Amino acid sequence: MAPDLDPADRRIMGSHGEPFQRDLRDQKVVVLGGAGLIGSHVIERLLDEPVAQIVVYDNFTRGRMENLEPALRDPRVRLSEAGGELLHPDVLADALHGADTVFHLAALWLLHCHDYPRSAFEVNVRGTFDVMEACVRAGVERLVYSSSASVYGNALEIPMTEAHAFNNRNFYGATKIAGEAMLQAYHHRYGLSYAALRYMNVYGARQDYRGTYIAVIMKMLDRLDEGLPPVIEGTGEQSFDFVYVTDVAEANLCAAKSAASGPFNIGSGTKTSIRELAQILLELTGSDLQIEYVPQRRAFVNHRLGSTELARTELGFEATVPLREGLRRVIEWRAAHIEQVASRQAEAAR
Repeated sequence: MAPDLDPADRRIMGSHGEPFQRDLRDQKVVVLGGAGLIGSHVIERLLDEPVAQIVVYDNFTRGRMENLEPALRDPRVRLSEAGGELLHPDVLADALHGADTVFHLAALWLLHCHDYPRSAFEVNVRGTFDVMEACVRAGVERLVYSSSASVYGNALEIPMTEAHAFNNRNFYGATKIAGEAMLQAYHHRYGLSYAALRYMNVYGARQDYRGTYIAVIMKMLDRLDEGLPPVIEGTGEQSFDFVYVTDVAEANLCAAKSAASGPFNIGSGTKTSIRELAQILLELTGSDLQIEYVPQRRAFVNHRLGSTELARTELGFEATVPLREGLRRVIEWRAAHIEQVASRQAEAAR
């Protein structure tokens, strides 16, 4: 089961009963994994805030320099001079020196963790411990941790609240459960202020083919570009909560400004089947092709929908980008970044 959380730990109230809001003005902010899909959008959203500097800490295993090109034009943004490896504690400590807020988005992805469980432990578990330790030593005021709805596994009830059982069956989800448990312990032992964001299915401009559930969007669009019908494994009734990446970036900012501790679901609150997803893509691309169904191979999860109530009431976050609009933005991004898409396709084929 998910750990019980003391309600008193969740929210710090202002003098008039409203949730306490942190001020990011003049802060040094470090974004671990800042060159990835979510990280690069978090950085761009941070540029709307009066922060003093933003340090990007990334080893570019999955992140891409091209994702950072717009943000690096702002003089407040710089790459960590010491590198971006989570498993180099001294380097990490140097990057976090003087930091006020840290976003921890660096992790190995689901399939990598499935194939290489020891690497999953080293990066996602030991690396997260090193981040927490460095935050405490540096006196960091707030840590925003990227967790995942993978902690829930297949939904036992819908919508899943943060009290839903840990029904996970894969190494990736196990590493995120471990990260959350360590954060809760560090919060009580050292007073580290944190929020753990349990993302649903994040998609959007700059996405690659490594997201186990959202890669289906890119693969369907690849097929349509070639004049081929989108392919669905199984019946197409598999359903997920798709949330656009700029909404997820906004959720990270809401969490950074809040003082509420604990896990929070970050999603759209809307369930969409894979069949419905394919139909929307067909409509947006003006295709009259018919969906092709093939036998389902491997599936880690078939249904996922998270309750968004806690994030709304305690973080002040609500998703604003409807799925159809988000998919339209993905299609536009692909058309404007043909070379980048080709590079991602080549990576996926290796």
